[in-house]
Amino acid sequence: MAFNLLNKDIETLTCPALVVFSKSSSQKDKLAKVTHSELNKKLAACLEEKSITGKHQEAVTFREINYKGFRHVIVVGLGKENQIDHESVRQSVATAFEAVKALGVKEAALHFDGITSSKKDAADFTKATVEGLILTSYVFNELMSAKKEEKEIDVHIVTKLAADKAVKAAFNEGVILATCTNFSRRLGDMPGNLMTPTILADSAVDAAKGTGLKVTVWDKARIKKERMGGLLGVSNGSAQEPRFIIMEYKGAAASKKPVVFVGKGLTFDCGGISIKPSAGMEEMKFDMCGGANVIGTLLAIAKLKLKINAVGLVASTENLVGPAATKPGDVHTARNGKTFEVNNTDAEGRLILADALSYATELEPQVIVDAATLTGAMVVALGNTHTGYFTRNSALKNKVEKAAVESGEWVWNMPLVDFHVKDMKGTYADLSNISAGKGAGSATAAAFLEQFVGEGIPWAHFDIAGTGWAVGNRLPYCTKKGASGVMVRTFVELAKQHA
Repeated sequence: MAFNLLNKDIETLTCPALVVFSKSSSQKDKLAKVTHSELNKKLAACLEEKSITGKHQEAVTFREINYKGFRHVIVVGLGKENQIDHESVRQSVATAFEAVKALGVKEAALHFDGITSSKKDAADFTKATVEGLILTSYVFNELMSAKKEEKEIDVHIVTKLAADKAVKAAFNEGVILATCTNFSRRLGDMPGNLMTPTILADSAVDAAKGTGLKVTVWDKARIKKERMGGLLGVSNGSAQEPRFIIMEYKGAAASKKPVVFVGKGLTFDCGGISIKPSAGMEEMKFDMCGGANVIGTLLAIAKLKLKINAVGLVASTENLVGPAATKPGDVHTARNGKTFEVNNTDAEGRLILADALSYATELEPQVIVDAATLTGAMVVALGNTHTGYFTRNSALKNKVEKAAVESGEWVWNMPLVDFHVKDMKGTYADLSNISAGKGAGSATAAAFLEQFVGEGIPWAHFDIAGTGWAVGNRLPYCTKKGASGVMVRTFVELAKQHA
């Protein structure tokens, strides 16, 4: 697929398909309008009979209309004019791309100037447009023996502002963010036998070449030497060795403290001896999406050349049933010296994150942010629309909310209080890996993690169990069942705030 900015008058182009937009009115009885003035007149009857309503993500295709240099015309709804923002644009452009694909053409022109008449929105909407196109173009079919070859489609984003410096910068940023997100998605979509901890680490090393990122990978012997009892303990049930991936980006003075992103990299999780039900267990290849998305975040930060220092840490292993597997009741010691009893081997993500957060603390960072498909309780609480996050730091909370607004991703602040910490006290060790009380499983998991973050360091935990995959029914630029790459865009926005 090729997506480019084109500085031309749309009327001078010849192309198999033209995408224009429609907007509905905030006034109940007023008709929608097509953003291309001549087509608005030509399609007046369709507007009158309301076959074009301007409703958000509505797509109406006019085949063989032969309008000027265009064989087909697609009209895509943006929604009510006073409610259009960059996320609604991202979603509508995703709808447009699918409509272009359905036509079977190799080239299309997108009338960008119809989306907004405001120059102040042009950059944001340009970024959203290219993100929508690239994210929607992602297909994971490389493992099919008779895979259907995806037709290459060139989409021209046609605008008179194509030469504007801010618009060009926004386009380039959108390309980087979406491409890195798609990279993270592929890591998540690969099955466990083809995305082991070793393959994940090698993928990070290969992807980092030429970006300025330094990637260091610790093997099992080094992990043991570094006293990572949580990561080592979880890995004992698997024939695959664990890996600890360290990605370092230096875009500021050495004296500037880094921003550290931590990801859970469980390349497959059967639950260990506390084995999961078989129904749906194949989805547990997605248990490494937090780690995959941290890798994507660091790649994006490096490619954008942000003026910060950043570190990505991914603790990666499998959680399986083997002769040396951790047993319920076993006690392990984390890197920071705290002990925990493993009363449920399926609550393993927090154990490997404990070591990663301990290591992150030693880096004396500005802030620590982690992402993990951590708890089913988060899915119960928020479904697959919002990512729940936990922080006790009010300044960081404000930054997270601002970053999410900028990225268009949906987050929800969840409670974390001392009662949740109390619920995680152990009987025979400092901590238990499951709560002594009922309910609040996501909050008690966050409380466990908090014990491995150094005092005074701003920290936020993002539980992506509901949003890490299978969100296509909510977001048209995501695949139906596959990995979503969630939080890559938000984490990059967070990084910008610490420059």
